[in-house]
Parts: sequence; structure tokens; C-alpha cells
Amino acid sequence: MQVILLETIKNLGDLGSVVDVRPGYGRNFLIPQGKALPATKGNLAEVETRRAELEKHASEQRSGAEARAEKLAEATVTVPAKAGDEGKLFGSVGTRDIAEAISEQTGVEVTKAEVKLPHGALRQTGEYDLDLALHADVTVTIKLAVVPAE
Repeated sequence: MQVILLETIKNLGDLGSVVDVRPGYGRNFLIPQGKALPATKGNLAEVETRRAELEKHASEQRSGAEARAEKLAEATVTVPAKAGDEGKLFGSVGTRDIAEAISEQTGVEVTKAEVKLPHGALRQTGEYDLDLALHADVTVTIKLAVVPAE
């Protein structure tokens, strides 16, 4: 299935690009989320006429993400969790817990989709360096401390 991207998507393409994607990805995610349009002649013409507007919107999103990244650059966030004597957690600390803690402690709104945990949920107490993908081109690393709850 061919779609026209309405924003830059990492590992897929830039704004205005016509790319081939799997039909389910296009129908169920990209098009309903407003990230793409089906690649038809009418849609191609519409995207070309709206290109300046789309690029302006994309640059506003990027500048907003960069401003959030500056505020988070030196942040250290603490997440309390129930843990045993040896530091093993009862349960785990996931992206939702981390996003809520960041938003609460720094005042910068972060969604769970922006928190990247390449090795899965955290199951030990300790300090971690986490990446936050605030935009396709803006990534910031923060320090996260998982401490035993009292």
C-alpha cells in the first residue's frame, strides 16, 4: 500500500514522501492517526498545495519538542517501587509509571509512548539512563532512580 506522509516518521520517511507500507499499518495506524494519506493523484495535489502549512506545523512541533528537551536535559527523576531486600522489585516499573513520574516531578508533560525502554520494564532498584523520544529528530537522555518504597 502506498501512502503520502504528512509528517516525518523515523525509519519510514520525511514529510510529503510517498512510501510503501504494509496495508494494516497504513489502514489501522498511519491514516487514522493523521500521519498519512492514501497515495492518490488528488491527495498528491492536495499535499503539494498544503506543503508550506504542513512544514510550518512540523517545525512548530519540533521546536516545542526541543524546548521540552532543554527542560529535561539535566533532570533526575525518582520512582519509588515496592522491593525486596536484595533490590528486586515486586512487579516492575514500566513506561506509564516513568512518564507519570517525569511529568509530576519536572512539570514537563511526557507521554508513555515517548519513554523508550529497549530492554523492557525495569525490575531492579538502581539508577538508569533513559532515552525520551520527544520527536522523530529530538531525543533526550535523563537519569532515573528506582528506589525502594517505604
